[in-house]
Amino acid sequence: MNAIALSIVLVHGGFVDGSGWEGVSSILQKDGYAVTVVQNPTLSLEDDVAVTRRAIAAQKGPVLLVGHSYGGVVITESGNDPKVQGLVYVAAFAPDKGESVSSLIKNPPPGAPVPPILPPQDGFLFLDQAKFAASFAADVSPDKARFMAISQVPWGVAALDGAVTSAAWRVKPSWYLVAQDDHMIPPPAQRLMARRAGATVTEVPGSHAVYVSQPAAVAAAIEQAAQAIAAKSK
Repeated sequence: MNAIALSIVLVHGGFVDGSGWEGVSSILQKDGYAVTVVQNPTLSLEDDVAVTRRAIAAQKGPVLLVGHSYGGVVITESGNDPKVQGLVYVAAFAPDKGESVSSLIKNPPPGAPVPPILPPQDGFLFLDQAKFAASFAADVSPDKARFMAISQVPWGVAALDGAVTSAAWRVKPSWYLVAQDDHMIPPPAQRLMARRAGATVTEVPGSHAVYVSQPAAVAAAIEQAAQAIAAKSK
């Protein structure tokens, strides 16, 4: 297997949809990779895993699974699919068995930034639009950050509470890109999860929306993982 034969499946996180992957996807496709962007409803972890598994099944060959933020929970569970050869976490949650977003954020360290999540409405969460840019997308252009704020996807509380039944990173190689200026998932927490998963770590300056603001750096990290998988399979 060579790196180009590996299909790359990109999984978005909460409050957003898959369109944020456009820049990363364009680079990967230009470099010869087959790319699929999953559009998860983010209603429940079970639903999102099912949608992601359908995307994996649609690929002709082996898959590299990439998740941002809550998408890391989705790939941790769906990555157990035998077609998945590796996992890439981009400023993402990397839970272990029995863990969820809710459990991972339950006790933030003193001084950690608190995401401006509004009280749930009918079982769904939103970020405060006025604080969205500063917390989620500080290095994204103001116009784009404003659009991301007003086009938020409702994030189901059930998705946050969804617990992983089997962590794929325990049996598959993983990579982790730490966003050093993240105000949603504190960088120390990212490093801790990456270390626990035994992931190969890359760090870049960037906000939680690093996949939008720095597509070249994120694409490079994904391609590093793809090349490592290809080299190992020779």
